[in-house]
Amino acid sequence: MIEAYFIHLLILIGIYLILALSLQLAMGFAGLINLGHIAFFAVGAYTSSLLTMSGVPFALSILLAGIFAMLFGYLLSVPTNKLKGDYLSLATLAFNFVVYSVVLNWVSLTKGPFGLPNIPKPSIFGFSFSSDFQFLMLTLIIVLITYFILTRLINSPFGKVIEATRDNELAARALGKNTMKVKSITLAMSAFFAGVAGCLYAHFITYINPSSFTIMQLVPILCIVIIGGLASFRGTIIATIVLVLLPEPLRFIGFSTSIIGPMRQVIYAVILLIILLYKPKGFLGKVELE
Repeated sequence: MIEAYFIHLLILIGIYLILALSLQLAMGFAGLINLGHIAFFAVGAYTSSLLTMSGVPFALSILLAGIFAMLFGYLLSVPTNKLKGDYLSLATLAFNFVVYSVVLNWVSLTKGPFGLPNIPKPSIFGFSFSSDFQFLMLTLIIVLITYFILTRLINSPFGKVIEATRDNELAARALGKNTMKVKSITLAMSAFFAGVAGCLYAHFITYINPSSFTIMQLVPILCIVIIGGLASFRGTIIATIVLVLLPEPLRFIGFSTSIIGPMRQVIYAVILLIILLYKPKGFLGKVELE
């Protein structure tokens, strides 16, 4: 029983880590305060769920989930490319509500508030990841692939342009860099991995509905990115592990599920306030949140 519980937690850590790393790419390295990240998570979850339930192989579904989310990320970047700071965050937040409204009201496709039940477990080349341990192995593989790709990207010449755009966009443009294109590509790539995380989440939980992708679900991801430190993948990894595990002792104290949920949000909010007040760069951050 305890072993199954820890495996469940490790899977959630892996899924949240992919989601947080992808947000770190846009927010920490590119300086794009994207509050619509959970919408990409939802797009990936619904895309993969609907495809696999229609008979499409999982390997193709997870790829299409990422691509479809990436398309939405690019489309979002087009009207918001000239926005910065608060204006960008409000525009991306509005995108969150748009996606939520679509999945809630497009009943013929998403089943609306009733959600999508009986989402099949992943199966690749005839091998089914039906047990939690097998799903954990799949999640770890995708986490490693995500981390490898994102670290290689940031350490590449294009990654240096991303950071230069964040630090001084005007100077980067003066050097002949197309900063609009850089931000569009970065947001699209960030959305791709958020869509992959959404796919894993849907196939792990096997049931999704619009309430799984509200703005409240964005709070822990933002906390992870800020507390771990902007522009730090190592900090993101540490913060993900800490913040996912931190509220778990509440379960053993005897609190009901109705209390644990709100308490989790309170804990995240308090930690975030403390970090912003006393350590604005987070634990391993390289830049401060503007």
